[in-house]
Amino acid sequence: MDSIELPNEEIRQMLRDSLRGFLGEQWRADGKQATPDQVSAIWTGLVGQGVAALGCDFTEGGLREILVVMAELGRAACPAPMWSAALANLVLSGLQADAAVDLLGKLHAGDARVAFSFGGLDPDRNAGAVRLDNGRASGLLRFIEVADSCTHLLVAVDKSTLAVVELGGPGVTIEAIRALGAWGFHEVRLNSAPASLVAPAHSVPDGLLIEAKLALMARAYGAARRAFELSVDYAKERKQFGQAIGKFQAIQHKLADGLTALEGVRLTLDHAAHLHDRNDSNWHYFANSAIAFAGDALRRVSLEIQHTFGAIGYAEEHEAPRHFKRVHLDTIALGGAPHARRRIASFLLDDGGSGLPQYDLGCAGNDLREQARAWLEKNWSGERKAGFDAKPFSKREFDAEFARDIGKTGWIGLGWAKEFGGQARSPLEQIAFMETMERGEAPRIGAAIQANALMISGTPEQRRQYLPEILRGEAMHGMGYSEPEAGSDLAALRTSAVRQGDVWIINGQKIWTTTWWGKYMFLAARTDPVAKPPHAGISMFIVPMDSPGITIRPAVTMYDGSFANIFYDDVRIPLQNMVGELNGGWKVLTGALAFERGLVGGGIVLKVAHAFEQLRRHVIAKEGDGPSLSDDPIVRDRMAVLASEIEVGRQLMMHCAELAADGITPPEYGAMSKVFSGELMERFGEAALDILGMRAAISEQMPDALDNGRFEQNLRHSLMWVISIGTNEIQRNLIAQRGLGLPR
Repeated sequence: MDSIELPNEEIRQMLRDSLRGFLGEQWRADGKQATPDQVSAIWTGLVGQGVAALGCDFTEGGLREILVVMAELGRAACPAPMWSAALANLVLSGLQADAAVDLLGKLHAGDARVAFSFGGLDPDRNAGAVRLDNGRASGLLRFIEVADSCTHLLVAVDKSTLAVVELGGPGVTIEAIRALGAWGFHEVRLNSAPASLVAPAHSVPDGLLIEAKLALMARAYGAARRAFELSVDYAKERKQFGQAIGKFQAIQHKLADGLTALEGVRLTLDHAAHLHDRNDSNWHYFANSAIAFAGDALRRVSLEIQHTFGAIGYAEEHEAPRHFKRVHLDTIALGGAPHARRRIASFLLDDGGSGLPQYDLGCAGNDLREQARAWLEKNWSGERKAGFDAKPFSKREFDAEFARDIGKTGWIGLGWAKEFGGQARSPLEQIAFMETMERGEAPRIGAAIQANALMISGTPEQRRQYLPEILRGEAMHGMGYSEPEAGSDLAALRTSAVRQGDVWIINGQKIWTTTWWGKYMFLAARTDPVAKPPHAGISMFIVPMDSPGITIRPAVTMYDGSFANIFYDDVRIPLQNMVGELNGGWKVLTGALAFERGLVGGGIVLKVAHAFEQLRRHVIAKEGDGPSLSDDPIVRDRMAVLASEIEVGRQLMMHCAELAADGITPPEYGAMSKVFSGELMERFGEAALDILGMRAAISEQMPDALDNGRFEQNLRHSLMWVISIGTNEIQRNLIAQRGLGLPR
């Protein structure tokens, strides 16, 4: 379906804006049960908005647009029967049966309102079922939305048969039920009710159930997003202890996590619907991943929203409770997240299983992925790679020969502008390269942050001197930022740079420096000791690490790597080694960090995805006559949770790439990606040890170490990603303040 032109994001935004305006004017939710007349009236209005036929012709609007409508209905707490109408369109459109043609005609004209039930095919065994006898339906169906406001019921009888029943006809009894303290569901009892039969083009469970759950998750997302926005506004206004509660770090972190989760839900739902409308072969997997994550994440967010509101949110007349109820009802329906996780586990683990599906990164990205894979197969395989892998981890952080070899390809400058010798490749191509290097277990290369700083803030002479040797893989640059009294609070740094004639004289101490063995140090130093605020007196320098006066004291890290305490005693460097303006180093420094955060979240999740594949192979493997780990239901569920979270991390990475393609990734999005993926790496490390047991805890180069200690070392290494480049706590502050506008 790639050749078919589908609606673009501009059209979806117009649809979103139009519906929000319409519902804002025409629907007033008050928490009470909507009457049939109210539901009928709002549905007539929605027909006028052009949404009744979505799902019939994907060029006019497919599942992606249906999710937009459902999210807006969730925001407005509007019970219009769009969910069932969309399912009717998806399953009946194109059929020639009279009952299908007649129902869709009336539905699109506004003359019918349809309710829907999966009957005995609903994963929830309490949903009820119907049986047929000579064109008449009998049975009890539960959890039917707004049935008292609908004219027809479309119900699955079995995998190959749907029945259309007129709800106002003989043999139909409808009873309203209260669920989670809210009205809107009904029990429908059929007693030899006349039914028209329809045979769908495909068996009912294949896809329709997933489409239905995606639509419900979209409505739950809309409800949660609206309640979340209300809670953010409340946090800005509500004062306790003399200040807005949104200034308290506990509230900021709670809301920062909420925003990250909501963005993860939004991105994964939209991605799944996009692949659905393109008829991608893996859309079921991505949809189930989105459902599995959303089902748990939206409920967590809704709980935290209530915590933020406090007692005011308990009042039934407040708007938040109705959204809380909507979120929970929609996320547990049709088997909820547990059913989706079972489907994910089956995809990954049964009959040999399938690996995590690769993303389509566009023609250029996909081509580069293959080029890089072929290059690694030729240049980083066999004895060369085996020899490298046999080294202890402390010797595997960098390989100078590999860096020089790959420097010949020009790929170190993949994203650099051509004026600096780069290839000006797109962010998606850069992701393709990063992914392939990770899968090939290649050593680290380049000095991307420092190169970016030089391209933005360096002088022409600096660019000519330093960029070519970075591009050739001949020079690595460390980052000299943290100090004993200045970790996350970099503005408190004390290392000084004093001008004396034609040189800068540097004195001070830097700690936790990882690339201490590099040729240069990208160093932050104070050039104005009395500047107010303190960050206004910082400048950036390139320090050759063979300069006299430098003392390096390496230390072993918790993950068997190394960092160093570095002392600078009267280190003299030329004036031209300052990068950027005098006392303008804060801009250079924070710009470099923001650039790295935009990359690092993607880099982390790609590491997790590769490690997940190694774990998956162990899980499906059989040892002797015993069962494989994949037979254990707890292991299956744990693997499915990890897989769904990897999709969130990948989608945050892709979103950062899309934003970067349009300019610069907003720092809050880079922070969200870094926080989520860094903590995912920790969760993965813990899960791998739980699943594989004690043998996975044996460290590298020990007898019987599983994959040479890969899994336990990954866990120890994961802590670095949560702490470095600005701790995740600092990142949450950034998300709350930059992304939500909460006070500093």
